[in-house]
Amino acid sequence: MNIGKRSYTMKTRAAKASATKARILAAATELFVERTLDGLTLEEVAQRAGTTVRTVLRDFASKEALLAATAAAAQRPGHGAASPGDIAATAKALCADYEQIGDTIIHRLADEHRVPALKPALEAGRSAHRQWVDSVFAPFLDRLSGVERAQLRAALLVVTDVYSWKLLRRDLGLGRSATEAVLRQMLVALTKKEGS
Repeated sequence: MNIGKRSYTMKTRAAKASATKARILAAATELFVERTLDGLTLEEVAQRAGTTVRTVLRDFASKEALLAATAAAAQRPGHGAASPGDIAATAKALCADYEQIGDTIIHRLADEHRVPALKPALEAGRSAHRQWVDSVFAPFLDRLSGVERAQLRAALLVVTDVYSWKLLRRDLGLGRSATEAVLRQMLVALTKKEGS
């Protein structure tokens, strides 16, 4: 028995399997950007990944598990760099991030109650958003305490939430710069008292 050849063959197979799994995940991520779970078939994922439905199911077990894997893979901290206390830079970073991921987040939130496997990734996203808000608005939040601080933090979380961006950008049809301007105006109004 040639152990060296067998080891090479197993490593090659493992590398191919890993590459296939990565292609499936990438294909699913692209498709899930475009639609909710109900609007997607495993056949479409397999076709885009250049594999079979059987392989998709072997690697991810179900469409719901595949959706959860794409959500987990997309996790990253906050909405980008912004100088604490710089409202203009904060609004700009927030809008730039939501332009890239906002629609995807809205789709995932629409699937949340039907796909329990999404919960950990969505909770991690909510936590990252809260930490980002605490960081970039620290100069305003740190001047307050108790109920006043809690109320300002809650208002900042609402204004910077993806649903606020969606309302302005998608529902009202504002352009990107107009959306950024409205968010900036609301953030200035919220922090003006605390900044004076």
